[in-house]
Amino acid sequence: MSHNSTEKLVYMANQIATAFATQKHEAAVEATRTHIRKFWDPRMRTKIAEHIAHGGEGLLPIAREALEGLATPKAA
Repeated sequence: MSHNSTEKLVYMANQIATAFATQKHEAAVEATRTHIRKFWDPRMRTKIAEHIAHGGEGLLPIAREALEGLATPKAA
């Protein structure tokens, strides 16, 4: 994927976060995380995780927190 596709993923993550932003912060983060887990292709999640590892430029706070939590597997 090109840098442009990373920009598109950032845009998409921010759109999802914005859609849930009217909820309380933690609920918005979890709803954003759940949406991305359910609907994004694994390649998309991998690409955005790489972007976060390099600073996550452009991500809104809700999107960043959601994606950081997605990158850290929950204990079983």
